[in-house]
Amino acid sequence: MCGIVGAIANRNIVPILTEGLKRLEYRGYDSAGVAVVNGGIRRVRRVGRVAEMEAGIAAEGLAGPIGIGHTRWATHGGVTEPNAHPHVSNGEIAVVHNGIIENHEEQRTRLKAAGYAFDSQTDTEVIAHLVHFYFKDAGDLFTAVQRAVRDLHGAYAIGVMSVKSPDVLCCARVGCPLLIGVGDAAKGENFIASDVSAILPETRRVIYLEEGDAAELTREGIRVVDRDGHAVTREVHTSDASNEAWELGPYQHFMQKEIHEQPRAVSDTLDGLLNEGVTADLFGPDAAADFAAAEGVLILASGTSYYSGMVGKQWIESIARVPVTIEFGHEYRYRDSIPNPKQLVVTISQSGETLDTMEALKRAKELGHAMTLSICNVRASAIPRASRHVCYTRAGPEIGVASTKAMTTQMCVLFMLALTLAKSKGRLPAADEAAHVEQLRYLPGSIQHALNLEPQIKAWADRFAEKQHALFLGRGLHYPIALEGALKLKEISYIHAEAYAAGELKHGPLALVDSRMPVVVIAPNDALLEKVKSNMQEVKARGGELFVFTDLDSHFSESEGVHIIRAPRHAGLLSPIVHAIPVQLLAYHAALVKGTDVDKPRNLAKSVTVE
Repeated sequence: MCGIVGAIANRNIVPILTEGLKRLEYRGYDSAGVAVVNGGIRRVRRVGRVAEMEAGIAAEGLAGPIGIGHTRWATHGGVTEPNAHPHVSNGEIAVVHNGIIENHEEQRTRLKAAGYAFDSQTDTEVIAHLVHFYFKDAGDLFTAVQRAVRDLHGAYAIGVMSVKSPDVLCCARVGCPLLIGVGDAAKGENFIASDVSAILPETRRVIYLEEGDAAELTREGIRVVDRDGHAVTREVHTSDASNEAWELGPYQHFMQKEIHEQPRAVSDTLDGLLNEGVTADLFGPDAAADFAAAEGVLILASGTSYYSGMVGKQWIESIARVPVTIEFGHEYRYRDSIPNPKQLVVTISQSGETLDTMEALKRAKELGHAMTLSICNVRASAIPRASRHVCYTRAGPEIGVASTKAMTTQMCVLFMLALTLAKSKGRLPAADEAAHVEQLRYLPGSIQHALNLEPQIKAWADRFAEKQHALFLGRGLHYPIALEGALKLKEISYIHAEAYAAGELKHGPLALVDSRMPVVVIAPNDALLEKVKSNMQEVKARGGELFVFTDLDSHFSESEGVHIIRAPRHAGLLSPIVHAIPVQLLAYHAALVKGTDVDKPRNLAKSVTVE
């Protein structure tokens, strides 16, 4: 969940590192630091945001032709400057690290016995000392790094440099993403980063390191070896990421920008899907056979992606008549599950590097699940590369920590998956297929209509900001949207919120309802509307205040203690996608009123690459 950037060049690379860390700050913002080799290791670290570090760099005049930088989301050790990266061993080796070293205490004991002193509480400092320990014997930085990582258990992406090898930048990865930016050979420069966004201003040519790879970068070239130390050649990709995605434009926050980008994001995603029609080729050239053979679906995901999967489960079961199981990745990998190799395993991840989901995918494959499909927003990321089939959403970079357009585009792909599975099994009549496709074509317009409700939602947010707690209710397809609404409200406004299937209200949560507990209800005009109305009456009878998101064609009106905002005409099976928009806007505007940091909520980070 932290961010790494590094560079070696024939110029001062500190501005490159600083800009890269600004672009990576969504991955962690407890502290930030940069180190360069320039006659020795010079380092600036600061608690807080990259801006604090940048001010320190200016004050100290930090400059150099080789360096590494890091923005931290704290795991081992508190948010203090001694715990901030880069970490240095004996003034000679500097290291930045993402991930968690599980055997750090064992290695710390060993290194202390060898005479090493520790200045931090982190697991990362172990890596710096290990590299130093092996460098004393090997006299070669790349060899020392390869030996050091063999002693590590856990997940890591590291960048390493040494005073004694001022023309070499090394890196390695297991479990956490890391890529190499291939610079201009004529300029003599190369880069490392945990996300291509960090180096986009310098190069679009990237090498995605495979699991267990280590690499040595010089000004003249790049050398990569696999986990066994054998030289390998990794493909150079050209990134199509846009710099515009990293600019706010007229918006106040990236979350606001990304909420309003959803009509375009959904349109782009659907263009990629609908241009080919409902066909298994959307998910890869060999997907048709697996889809036809699949006797069930296992969805693995976490967070907002899990809620997308909950909606997808209902679509797949109702349209394709294929049974679906959905599990949190972090639970699935550790429990004694019963594998069924005839299931299609679907992993959902915005970043494609969510460690819980990646490790769950590995576990599924170990258990004999060969039919794997990734739904992801980031091309060539770890989870798609480990999957047999892949379908990319076209949401574009999502920078705000609270996911918005990733969720709606994931649901679009899941709906297409439901149609495709149904067609693969002969369960999608041509008339039904045409009707579903027509619904999808209207979807971007329906989302825009939902965005037009923002002024009304903003007025609600003023009242929510005064509250300490809230309940969200939904039924059927809209229960996951209630869960997502509660998650969004708590993660960016810090208002405690819980969500329930509305029928559960009378089984316990109703005890919480009083005049101080706002109850948000997702109540579209579907087959369950009358049931939801009954649940609303339960709240009203106990003096609760209701805030209801419904549709233009629903037949009930506002009254004392019942506030209503109407989305566009009911969107049928696609209604969850439309109703995700109002709950995002409610959370955003409540956070604005409370004055929280919308894009970087406390204690959280965007890409969850630790357990």
